[in-house]
Amino acid sequence: MNMNVNTVDSLVTEIQGLSGNQNDIIQLNNHLKQSEDILRSQAATFASCLTRLDPSIHSLGYLYILEACISGPVPETQANELVLSVVRFIDVCSVEQIRLVPEKFIHVCKRLHEQVMRFGAPMRAVAPLLTAIRKIQPSSEHLTPLHPDFLQVCLLAKCYKTGYSLIEDDICEVDRPRDFFLYCYYGGMICIGQKRFAKALELFHNVATAPMNVMNAIAVEAYKKYILVSLIHLRQFSPSLPKYTSSVAQRSLKGYCVTYIEVANIYTIGDVSELEAFVQANHEKFENGNNLGLVKQVVSSMYKRNIQRLTQTYLTLSLEDIANTAQIKTPKEAEMHVLQMIEDGEIFATINQKDGMVRFLEDPEEYKTCEMIEHIDSSIQRIMKLSKKLTTNDESMSCDPLYLSKVGKERQRFDFDDFDGVPQKFNL
Repeated sequence: MNMNVNTVDSLVTEIQGLSGNQNDIIQLNNHLKQSEDILRSQAATFASCLTRLDPSIHSLGYLYILEACISGPVPETQANELVLSVVRFIDVCSVEQIRLVPEKFIHVCKRLHEQVMRFGAPMRAVAPLLTAIRKIQPSSEHLTPLHPDFLQVCLLAKCYKTGYSLIEDDICEVDRPRDFFLYCYYGGMICIGQKRFAKALELFHNVATAPMNVMNAIAVEAYKKYILVSLIHLRQFSPSLPKYTSSVAQRSLKGYCVTYIEVANIYTIGDVSELEAFVQANHEKFENGNNLGLVKQVVSSMYKRNIQRLTQTYLTLSLEDIANTAQIKTPKEAEMHVLQMIEDGEIFATINQKDGMVRFLEDPEEYKTCEMIEHIDSSIQRIMKLSKKLTTNDESMSCDPLYLSKVGKERQRFDFDDFDGVPQKFNL
């Protein structure tokens, strides 16, 4: 049976008649595929079909028409209605039906992203894009092309907590390398907004060490932030990259980040005044790179590092002595740094307000509370799950003819003891 879409009525009748069960829906999908050119060329005519279809029941047909209607330029007067239509569709559409044509669903969602960015209203896409990701994802481990768009609107709307809820999922399946680069980059920035510096480091590190044939701007910007976050969180930076890092990154990455590596070098020396002078001299460069806020946190981190070192030598110390030793301008500023570090759990101390003395204490954690046991158990379960996943992937790769062929060709070129088990290229 050939589908007749010469009229709006015939198209509506066809969609309504073939949306009842899975076999009919598959048949409808085949018919709609054959009629895509007509739908696109006459999109304005068939747009009226949308008002006669139920997006929750006729999701497949609705999606074909909606995608055809928004493929071309959208007049400014219709843009808001477009956003509302897409948001409503994402909310109620049938998962089983949209997964028959995931590329169309993704295209529609990306058009939503484009429009809210055009409006300067990223908040409008936060909830819809999260819903879309959950509907199109085969599993929580799968990275979709919508992940970067979602994290970008969360970042711009300052919805860091909502964005972080997606980052908590472990990603093991990637379709397109660019999606992975952007996901890790935006995700790292979301983590900075949430003060989750350890996770931010992990994500930025993934960008810098991911397989690449040519240097890309995302990796460069991620590496700059990796340097700064390392100093903020770890109080140190190691310039060496792991052996599995691509040769392109090994050769070129540091050359694009000379100013930031110099920040790390001055930080290592420990002279606060020199670091502040360097930051001031390169103020415009850091600001243009949207990294000035992080750089200022690096300067603050140096004060904290100097204070932290004092805990290894002294049991008690006056705020004035802390200010002098840690190169802090006044005892009052020193007190504020100490209080912040106590609140963040970076040091354990008490301050006697009467005489201005700080008493450094031992870590009170005895690792036997219910909360700590639950945390340890959760970490063990996550590691066991990851280990099982790695074993499965290893077994799959060991049977892959393409992988075995490449290993055979390169066996004489490399000593495999020099490499860990990370593949040099994504099998995408």
